[in-house]
Formats: sequence, structure tokens, C-alpha cells
Amino acid sequence: MAFDSLTEKLTKVFKNLRGKGKLNENDVKAALKEVKIALLEADVNFKVAKNFIKTVEERAIGQDVMNSLTPGQMVIKIVNEEMTALLGSEKTELTLKPTQEITVIMMCGLQGAGKTTTTAKIAAKFKGTRKPLLVACDVYRPAAIKQLQVNGEKVGVPVFTMGDGHKPPNIAKAAIEHAKNNDYNMIFLDTAGRLQIDEDMMQELVDIKEAVDVTQTLLVVDAMTGQEAVNVATTFDSKIELDGVVLTKLDGDTRGGAALSIRSVTGKPILYAGMGEKLSDLEQFYPDRMANRILGMGDILTLIDKAQSALDAEKAKELEQKFKKAEFDFNDMLAQFEQIGKLGSIKDILGMMPGGLGGKLDDSMVDEKAMDRVKSIIYSMTKAERANPNLLNPSRKHRIAKGSGVDVAEVNKLVKQMEQMKKVMKQMSGMMKGKGKKKFGLPFGL
Repeated sequence: MAFDSLTEKLTKVFKNLRGKGKLNENDVKAALKEVKIALLEADVNFKVAKNFIKTVEERAIGQDVMNSLTPGQMVIKIVNEEMTALLGSEKTELTLKPTQEITVIMMCGLQGAGKTTTTAKIAAKFKGTRKPLLVACDVYRPAAIKQLQVNGEKVGVPVFTMGDGHKPPNIAKAAIEHAKNNDYNMIFLDTAGRLQIDEDMMQELVDIKEAVDVTQTLLVVDAMTGQEAVNVATTFDSKIELDGVVLTKLDGDTRGGAALSIRSVTGKPILYAGMGEKLSDLEQFYPDRMANRILGMGDILTLIDKAQSALDAEKAKELEQKFKKAEFDFNDMLAQFEQIGKLGSIKDILGMMPGGLGGKLDDSMVDEKAMDRVKSIIYSMTKAERANPNLLNPSRKHRIAKGSGVDVAEVNKLVKQMEQMKKVMKQMSGMMKGKGKKKFGLPFGL
């Protein structure tokens, strides 16, 4: 998970600061020295780390902090504020033209950064408010056009292509005409990437910008490349003038140096952060939330956003009714697992909780495959068995265990859990109706 090692180190520093009743100048400097080392180990740009520590130190070694009843907390608050500023302070949205005009977004980046997939994901985010169109301008990489078509189909956004026998600037111009004739008001140009920056690549991007009126130019960079991502962004910006950056593979970068350096070095905002493969894993980049996440303070707001966009309100209502009537079955359990799965892995969810819990858990402590085994057991049941767990006699259980590749003990455990859940539901249902008040001693119905 992103920033795991940095979060762990900063949490230790802050724990020591909180443990001191009073702070002196040496305490603050010693703590900030550790913060600086942690930042550099996270592959943060040296100048960025140095300036960050200098700013925090100037603010922290002041009378208001030193004379505070909770000086440790005050220092942490300053670190949080300065880190938010480092990341960009406010979230940045794409600049869009009025809906009656065509907004043109040019996507660029090196090969392997996830540019084509990311382009489709961003386009999908505007389906509710715009009519987006993906444009295949990468005519060099084998299967690049096919990849965009596959991704477009996945997210439900059409793709405009002229094949690989045309020049990208001409494809871009033709796409504009196609958009005008078919009422598309937002197009995304998926341009060609290279293994490294070269003059031909840059000239082609310049030619596209001269051929069509590009509204915004976004660079997609791989967060796992660390300082190289910052260098790539700097070079692209000097050649074609970027409007923003999209960081991908942030979930695979435990250091996070690119995210903390890119805004400060290039002056360009980070608009989105890719935290996984799913469509919902491309998150709007909120500097304050990311700062909280890095400092081990959690990111509840993003978790709520993910829940609201991923979870089905109607299904949740149906499940609530079944809970009340104690009619919950294996079909409902399966539906519930699928809803939870949309939020990401258990480790990801815990990583958004205050305290950086996700980063403290190793793979042996979080059995991500446990839910898959349970789903496999349920899928091995017949429709009748899922709807009526009472049908599950020993011979049926053995068949299900064999079909799902687990021990029959796991099937028995799951059936027992279902029975216990239904018992609890019946008890709760009775309590809510005013029954069992005396037994449980709870003021339900008051």
C-alpha cells in the first residue's frame, strides 16, 4: 500500500513527540531530523524535503508552540498543514468547456505507466455529465488501438479510430469532426508513449496541439518509478506545457516519494491517483486527505466516497429488510461480499482508518483469500441450497466441499455462522418490536 513505510516511520516520530510534556528547540529539531530522513528514504526529492523541514521548523520553534499545553500535537498539526500545502492544498478539477462545445483532453506519458487504461477510467467518470469519446492516437505500439477499444468497452465509452496508417494529428482533427457530427462534447486523445523521452515523441505531441485546440494536457506517470517520475514530468512540462498529472500504481509504491515531490518540483497539480486495477480505484486526488493518510490519520472521507459510488443503495435496502425479518440466506451473503469487494481489499480499507492499521498488517495477518473461499463454497451450492440452508445435510456438505476444493469442516463452519447470524437477527427483530426488553435490559422502543 502507498506510503506504508513512510507512515510507519512518521507515526513513531509523532508518538515520541506526544509523549513529551514539554518541548524545547532541540526536541523539535531532533524530531524533524528523523522526519527528513524518513522523507528521503521515501524517495522524496532532496530539495523538497529540505525546504519542507525548514518551513516546519520555522513555524514549530515559536512561542505559540513551545508554550502550548500540547506542544507535540501542535507540531504534528504544522507538519500536516505543510504536507497538505506540499501536495497542492486544494483538489484540482479538469477544466471543461461549456457542454455545447467540445472539451479536448490530451493524455500523454511513457509506455508502462498505465496511460491507456487510465484514459478510459477518467473518460468513464464523465459519463453522467458529458458525452465522452476515446480517440486512438497511438499508431505505433502493437495492439495499442485494440487495448483502448477493450478498455472503452469495459467502461462503456465509445472509441474513435482510423487504424495505424494515419498520422496522429490528422486522427485528432478527424475525431473533432466526428464528435461534432455525433454530439460528443468531450474527447480524450490517447497519444503514443515511448520507452524513454525522445524528440520524435515530443514533436508529435506539439503537432497534435497545433492541429487541434487542446483544452488540457495531462501526463500519466508511474509512481513506482519515484524520482524518475518527477524528472519525466519536468521534461514533458518544459516541452509541451502540462496542465496536470495523474499518478498511477500508487498502491504498489510503499514509499510515495513521487506524490510528495511532483507538485513542488513541477508546479503542476496531481488530479487523480491510481490505487488499483478497478475503475473505482482511480481516485480524485485530495491533498488534505492524502496528507492525513501519509501521517497515519486515516482517510475516512475517501472511504465514504468509495462506498457511495460503489455500493448499491437498492440492494442495501433489500438486505436491511431481510435482516429485520431474519430471512437472510446464502444468496444475500454472496451479494454482501460482492458489495464489500467493490471497496477494495481488506488491507486497503483498513489503510483508510486512523492509525494506519493497513500498513501495520502483513499478508499473514490479513487473509484476503478467506472471502474467496467462502464465495467458492456458496457458488458450489445449488440455487435451492443457497436459498434454504436447512437443506444442507452431510452428503450435500461433502459434495459442496469437493466442488469448492475445501475441507468439509469449512463448509460446516460457514453453515454454523449462517445459523448464528439468523439467531441474532431474530433476537434483534424481537427487541426492536419491544420483545425481550426485560431479557436484554436495553431501552429499545423508548
